[in-house]
Amino acid sequence: MKGEESELEELRAEIRALNQKVTDCEQLIKDLSAPIIPSIVPETILIPFTGRLDADRFELMITKITEYTFSANVSTAVIDFTAISKKEIGEISIFGRYIENLTSTLKLMGVQVLFVGFNPAITQILAESGMAFVKELNTFSSFRTALQYLMKEKGMVFQKINES
Repeated sequence: MKGEESELEELRAEIRALNQKVTDCEQLIKDLSAPIIPSIVPETILIPFTGRLDADRFELMITKITEYTFSANVSTAVIDFTAISKKEIGEISIFGRYIENLTSTLKLMGVQVLFVGFNPAITQILAESGMAFVKELNTFSSFRTALQYLMKEKGMVFQKINES
């Protein structure tokens, strides 16, 4: 009898440990789903989007981004879609709605939003979608061009340091 109880307790402990691992892995996935990278331009962050973009994932990313920008004194968010293809965006109306929601939310928080890396297929789909907000998006072909724009806007320049 005691052997069975001991074995049962061991199984319960193993189940608890496995449940904790699952929880830890889910948190890791959430953390990696929208990495937030500080930029060389002060008060600016880069957020590279990767992988399939469905409604649940967008909700998670919007929450994470808005919480971070609120707590970290961010004035500009550069949202990078370079790694996203047409197949990852799913239904264009959902994709458009979440882009609009993210943009509106950040603008209401006083954060300038720049989008980079829309590939030609996504650009064409968005342009043909008829969604009014598309014309208001501040977009750039690459992160580099967005940073050049920001640096010019803020009166910053790269300066090469002469080595002796």
